Amino acid sequence: MFKKILHFAVKNMALFVVLIGVIGANWPWTLSWVGPVIPWMLGIVMFGMGMTLKTADFRFILQRPWEVAVGAFAQFTIMPFVAWALVKIFALPPELAIGVILVGTCPGGTASNVITFLAKGDVALSVAMTCCTTLLAPLVTPVLTYWLAGSWIEISLPGMMLSIAKMVLLPVLGGLFINTHFESRVAPIRGCMPFVSVVCIVLLVGGVVSMSASRLFESGALIAVVVVLHNLFGLLLGYGMARLFRLSPAKTRAVAIEVGMQNSGLAASLAVMYFTPAGAIAGAVFSVWHNISGSLLANYFTRHDEEKAAAAGETSGSVRS
Repeated sequence: MFKKILHFAVKNMALFVVLIGVIGANWPWTLSWVGPVIPWMLGIVMFGMGMTLKTADFRFILQRPWEVAVGAFAQFTIMPFVAWALVKIFALPPELAIGVILVGTCPGGTASNVITFLAKGDVALSVAMTCCTTLLAPLVTPVLTYWLAGSWIEISLPGMMLSIAKMVLLPVLGGLFINTHFESRVAPIRGCMPFVSVVCIVLLVGGVVSMSASRLFESGALIAVVVVLHNLFGLLLGYGMARLFRLSPAKTRAVAIEVGMQNSGLAASLAVMYFTPAGAIAGAVFSVWHNISGSLLANYFTRHDEEKAAAAGETSGSVRS
């Protein structure tokens, strides 16, 4: 029974995020308690991610450094600069623009590994990219944010580095340590972590929306357009860069999905902690949209493979006849 509930919750996370977003926008007082615990919720999500990892995932980085390097380079160049370009093109005010920049400078999201699996991409490469960009995030995310937005908004570089280390790096390493040394004992807990992560992400988005409900009604449509374009350019350019470096089709899919799907929960958390709740709107909207677009892309790749296999079968059949 619990497995069915878990599967339903994970599969329909985007729907739950939309529903709680509606609640947060219309009845913000119901989720006002979430704001102060947002960093803890993100830490729980990252701890859950750590519990899905093994030391072999990190060895993969050393075994295939070129592919991981290409993916990480694409991650930390395409999304930040697309974010910067969109902010300029749409002339977003600083309190909204910083949220878009943060989404762009954050590492890849954990949902990308699942989407890569569904898209029949290289899951090992996807996991390795997520590990690599997450480990780099305490340094790279604040530096890129400062570089792209530091001229028009005050940014605490050391404070942001420390916060990312505490909210992301330590929980991931803690989950990895426990999974490595106590794997059999924590198996039941590990099985529950996807459900716990979904609950935390849903509440996190609801809390962000509740804190910026008035601004959401004013600028929500504009931010939605920017977020959709940001994600789509990330997927397309990530795919293009992987093709440029002549990666295999499975690896190309992994890179495209990893680049396009960000750790938007981290972006929203940083916006709330260091800037304004309005800055977290982009992260909240991205949390919904990238799961939808990722699922659609995975369906497209799967359908493409099936059509290709069917065409190959028909060709071989005609040759035999």
